[in-house]
Amino acid sequence: MQNINTQIFTLLVAAVLFVWIFKRVGLPPILAYLATGVLAGSHSVGWMTQTHEMDLVAELGIVFLLFSLGLEFSISRLMAMRNIVFGLGSLQVVVTSTVLIVILYCLNFSLLTSFTIGVIMMLSSTAVVVKLLKENGELNKRRGQLAIGVLLLQDIAVVPLLIILPLLAATGSQSISWALAVALTKGAFVCLLLWAIGKWILPKVFNEIALVRTDELFMLTTLLVALFAALLTYSFGLSMALGAFLAGMMLGESHYRHQLEADIRPFRDILMGLFCVTVGMQLNVMYVLNNSLLIIGALVGLLVLKIAVMAISAQLMGERKQDALACAFMLWQMGEFGFVLIALGAQHQLLTNQQVSFLIALGVLSMALTPFLIDKTPFILKRIGVLDRASQAWESEPKSSTLYSDHVIICGFSRVGQTVARFLKPEAIDYIAIESNPILVQEGKAAGEPILFGHVKQKDILKCAGVERARLVIITFTEFEQTQIVIDAIKQVAPEVKILIRTKDDSQLERLKELGVTEVVPETLEASLMLVSHVLSMSGVPMSRIIRRVSTERHNRYQLLQRFFTGEYLDVDEGAHERLEYLHVIALPDKAFAVNKSIAALNLAKRKVSIKALRRQNNEIDNPSEHTILLANDILILQGKPRRVERVEHYLFDGIE
Repeated sequence: MQNINTQIFTLLVAAVLFVWIFKRVGLPPILAYLATGVLAGSHSVGWMTQTHEMDLVAELGIVFLLFSLGLEFSISRLMAMRNIVFGLGSLQVVVTSTVLIVILYCLNFSLLTSFTIGVIMMLSSTAVVVKLLKENGELNKRRGQLAIGVLLLQDIAVVPLLIILPLLAATGSQSISWALAVALTKGAFVCLLLWAIGKWILPKVFNEIALVRTDELFMLTTLLVALFAALLTYSFGLSMALGAFLAGMMLGESHYRHQLEADIRPFRDILMGLFCVTVGMQLNVMYVLNNSLLIIGALVGLLVLKIAVMAISAQLMGERKQDALACAFMLWQMGEFGFVLIALGAQHQLLTNQQVSFLIALGVLSMALTPFLIDKTPFILKRIGVLDRASQAWESEPKSSTLYSDHVIICGFSRVGQTVARFLKPEAIDYIAIESNPILVQEGKAAGEPILFGHVKQKDILKCAGVERARLVIITFTEFEQTQIVIDAIKQVAPEVKILIRTKDDSQLERLKELGVTEVVPETLEASLMLVSHVLSMSGVPMSRIIRRVSTERHNRYQLLQRFFTGEYLDVDEGAHERLEYLHVIALPDKAFAVNKSIAALNLAKRKVSIKALRRQNNEIDNPSEHTILLANDILILQGKPRRVERVEHYLFDGIE
């Protein structure tokens, strides 16, 4: 028992250190967990022994990962993007896997092994690519939509592969069609059963749970549902992950989706990390070192092959060359679901230990290189002549702080931060916001806001925002402990810059003054107006103009203050959230119902939602007229109450009332 406790403690210490180191150098945590497993495995230091219990707990990580994937799986969004998903996505999956299988078979691998390795290498990393797209604000751009569409089809393809690979191991080439038919029949029955439960039982269950208003009960129910669905499919001889995915998909259309995802995320991340540790423990370090040249050659081959297939496929589907190549650079790596299939293949003896080590090394290296390659994509496209001076629409945020001077820095871009920005813009006062919520960053960038992703307590982020040359820094969040850290970081980089801070009350007024804060402003809507007054005054705007604007806003019942993006989280209570109107950004895919229709024909006024702005080819149209015809790839900024906006989004995608 003491030995086990020592092993677990050492594993946690190593995981914490590796995650910290990898995050500091900009690499995803999944690589840190894999590195921990490599260090702990029997082929390296070897302080951990892989047990059946550890494998079972790690499998739960896959269950929760698939449950989260199901929650993000929107039928209406899938149908609106069907041209990309089922067209480009299917083409990439079929062509890439087929070419890889043929190449491997010609290299004297068996057909079964060639198929297993081919489908594993065909997959890309949803976790890495989506994270980078969110941070760069490119989810609503065409190259981002192409990548998301292909990743969605790949994620869907994982589900039948979870069924097929064990069948291949059990039956070989004999009676595989019969076994597959039986498995698909079982799968269809389970899907129908879970669909019925998800449609008629689970909504009532979660309605009752939500009325109790107990976070622990809601979380326990979420875990129970995910595990129930997983055990249901397992009892039919199918993958536990398949059941979790189906349960998540059933709940993905409910308005509890975001809360469910938030509840499951801690368990998913921790258990998924443990799964990656068990995968890393299978990596034979000596084998990798002895075959390093072969692995590097395979890495280059994978890079060239997947980029070529993706770029050619996208251009055949009518996409621009620069978007096709940018998407290809995003999707060239192996993905986290590849590790799931590697573990499944090893479990059913479809792969040898050497092949497992080879594939894990290939996956780790490809995922580690992806952020660097995506960051250098504009440079590469310019060097090969694809991105010329006439098409400088790459729309990436400037990374050099020299672009900012005599500007205002807004720390936090939730409701108050956006209110400040809306008053600064008409006065032609330059500003830049810093936000750590990727949803807010995504929506803000899509709406054309100057916003950086990052934590304001990091001095490097403050330098990127040009804090040394700022005229004013505004801190919009109210947690005093976090505020002290941020103020200290600002003062270390720019000791003379003015700092304006928002607080809930004046209890820490003297302490904040001692820390070097120039002005302290309280909360609520009137406090927001006071904050704007101070910002404009300190930025050199005449007081008469400030008073006139604030008076106008009071006369209009704070309409401007009620227009804001929410992201995932909101700094008001649940009841207020449902009463407020907020902004939401959506991009119209090619096959959306609203494409080629006028705003008047959609009759959004009846649904009490309005289109406040429209972005088309880098041009922003405020309050577009009712006669405006919506086109594919238009970015709409909707204003309305949360549930109304959600219903209108589905209506614009698929036309269902």
